[in-house]
Amino acid sequence: MKKDSSNRLAFKMMVAMLLGLACGVGLIALRETLNANGGQETWQFINSLFFADISVAGNETALGLFYLVGQLFVRSLQLIIVPMVFCSIVLAMVRISDSRKLGRLSTKTLGCFFLTTAVSLLIAGVVGYVAYKLGAFSHTVLGDVTASTGSTGSNPLMIVLNAVPNNLTAAFSNNGGVLAIVVVAVTVGIVINNSDKEFDVLIRLCDETSAIITGLLTIIVNKFGPIAIFCLLTRTFAAYGINYLTPALAYVCITIALLLVVLVVGYGLFVRITTGMSGLTFVKKIAKVAMFGFSTSSSAATLPLNLQTTVEELGVDEEVASFVLPLGMTVNMDGTAIMQVIAAIFIATCGGYEVTFGSIFMIGVLALVASIGTPAAPGAGAVILFTILSGMGYGNDMALMAYTIILAINRPIEMLVTSLNVVGDAACSIAVANSEGQLNKEVFNKVAE
Repeated sequence: MKKDSSNRLAFKMMVAMLLGLACGVGLIALRETLNANGGQETWQFINSLFFADISVAGNETALGLFYLVGQLFVRSLQLIIVPMVFCSIVLAMVRISDSRKLGRLSTKTLGCFFLTTAVSLLIAGVVGYVAYKLGAFSHTVLGDVTASTGSTGSNPLMIVLNAVPNNLTAAFSNNGGVLAIVVVAVTVGIVINNSDKEFDVLIRLCDETSAIITGLLTIIVNKFGPIAIFCLLTRTFAAYGINYLTPALAYVCITIALLLVVLVVGYGLFVRITTGMSGLTFVKKIAKVAMFGFSTSSSAATLPLNLQTTVEELGVDEEVASFVLPLGMTVNMDGTAIMQVIAAIFIATCGGYEVTFGSIFMIGVLALVASIGTPAAPGAGAVILFTILSGMGYGNDMALMAYTIILAINRPIEMLVTSLNVVGDAACSIAVANSEGQLNKEVFNKVAE
């Protein structure tokens, strides 16, 4: 059921993207033809009816139907950012707390997750910065869109200061204060973990809120996503031309290439370094898990096959695998983090924001936290990207249009991201099992019959 639903969504997203591209290119040709033959008024009427930004002065009488649909979709995504981040992080910490009885195993598992994610973020940051400096994401800024310089304050230490809110209700009412929400959520999780009191009501509230958000997100993305993507993409080309096409293709190529390198080479090296076992053997045996994750785009749906493969073919003790893999499904999102870093740098560049080592570091921190709190819902990775954009202040019109492109073309990338996430969980389970003496190397090295 999940696989069929995911495949249908992927098909709808692809169709919406292709139709949006086709209509957009057709509208560009129409606009140029009309303008060249004295039909400016006709184009102005078409633009006012479908594509005009109704929030801009001078467009008080415009309908902007495509703009309305796109903005309603975007606002519905923004609506759930704060509760999604808060509940996801609190629940993740509660789950970690439940594993304390495993002691050393818990510490090693979380350490392994942090190591792989940190290395993934470092690689993504370096690749993204090089792409930025080489001009891979560059574009021509149009005159009717204001490009600004992103800033979090005159002093970089303001980031630290603003991370601790002085008003709880204000923090929860501001999408731009996501880092403050993260701090509050982590603090609440620590209090729960270290308290002798029961917090069943709060935990249940977060759990049920998270379930509602996930269901809402699924409805938004599944039911309205393809339509909104068509409208957003068509309007992007109709209003701004093809200035995003080249950098968008660069984003896709760079992200896919990096994900494949980490998937095929990175985790094999990790297994080799941490266990001394053949990385090639690991890659061969885990390939079907990666393919299943790619086809379903769901870490949860892939978990049973991942467990079976990790225990029966890779030799990980069932006790270790049963702990590491479900926890990894919740908090270990290497592929998601990589995608979000590259996407954020792409959007920042398109929006006219300066990309520095400091901004990449902050993007990496937010991506680390955001990837941990990414729910198991279609398109959640791209939606959570809003968290990073809000936290960095990337919110002008050009940045929003770039985010639109991400939504339209990111489905294949997110499918590959899922493959990385599940394979990363398996690699970490092998490393932890080996350190505990619970890795059957004979089973690992056994050639499949």
